[in-house]
Amino acid sequence: MIVLGSTGSIGTAALDVARRFSLEVETLVAGTNADLLNRQIEEFCPKRVVVADRDTAQKVRFAKVGYGQEAILSAIEESQSPLAINAIVGFLGLKPTLKALECGKTLALANKESLVCAGRYIDASAIRPIDSEHFGLKYLIADRAIRRLIVTASGGALRDTPIEEIERSPIESVLKHPNWNMGAKITIDSATMVNKLFEILEARWLFGGYKIDAVIEKSSTIHAMIEFEDGCITAQASSADMRLAIAYAVLGDLSEPIAGRIEPCSLEAIRFLPIDERRYPVWSIKGQLQNTPELGVVVNAANEAALGLYRDRKIPFGAIARTVLAAFERFSVPPASIDEVFAIHNDVERWAAKSALHCKAQSS
Repeated sequence: MIVLGSTGSIGTAALDVARRFSLEVETLVAGTNADLLNRQIEEFCPKRVVVADRDTAQKVRFAKVGYGQEAILSAIEESQSPLAINAIVGFLGLKPTLKALECGKTLALANKESLVCAGRYIDASAIRPIDSEHFGLKYLIADRAIRRLIVTASGGALRDTPIEEIERSPIESVLKHPNWNMGAKITIDSATMVNKLFEILEARWLFGGYKIDAVIEKSSTIHAMIEFEDGCITAQASSADMRLAIAYAVLGDLSEPIAGRIEPCSLEAIRFLPIDERRYPVWSIKGQLQNTPELGVVVNAANEAALGLYRDRKIPFGAIARTVLAAFERFSVPPASIDEVFAIHNDVERWAAKSALHCKAQSS
């Protein structure tokens, strides 16, 4: 396999699956965590290694280390593996997705932004989803008339924080996800509920034009549900462990437990809650976004710009949602080609960075 993003939470889980089932790892692509990457190289003996930049490359113990996006694309093209796992974070993962599909590889996809930004231009038939929610939906879909798909949300780190305190929530609090051990971006996106907007768009491109809803389920035991036209609802439940979805994406099927089993009698009461727009303002555009899913590129670009400023402590937490909503109102024309996806992303990201700082001034 090819593992893109090997030192992140998804990448390390994917390598755990490779270790468990003695799978060959042909190519490793990482960011800047040279220490962890060196340990992965020693264990898995890949044929190719690529990192984010030249400084990191000089710290990696490997004969020839590539760096930068062009090196990533070349490594995908040169690799013989029929399977690529894309766990790169953010819009940077889109070109590797396009390259892997162009090369005819099966794509185990954790990079949400690929479908969020360019789902119209991606052949979803070659994609195996790694998100637990989309794995759950795929697990449940049966040959019966479907009324709607439902994905669940944990609610993020601020789900029980008094609403009046959310605006100025420090990053230390936002990064304390109650259920999952994930990277900083997706953890912050969970707190704003942007992550769930993205997952609704992913489901739209992966499974077709069904009505798609989301609810909060705080334990992260139920990951997805399907309501059929006959009135029945089925649910997929499993422990909060990404290795399950990854194993199915990599192996195609699984006949043994890779994560902890669920004992029904040990579960606490499971309750589903609506997503409150006062707590999660971005949720107000869910309907519009489903009607024009191509505008996902606008939401993502604005979110990445604002999130970067928040991580640098230049804007308050509440400015992330305000920036996303302002961008969504301003940039209302969807891209008409894959080239326009990249152009719009760049335009929105530049505009949103300035707008986010203005949002800060308004809230001060």
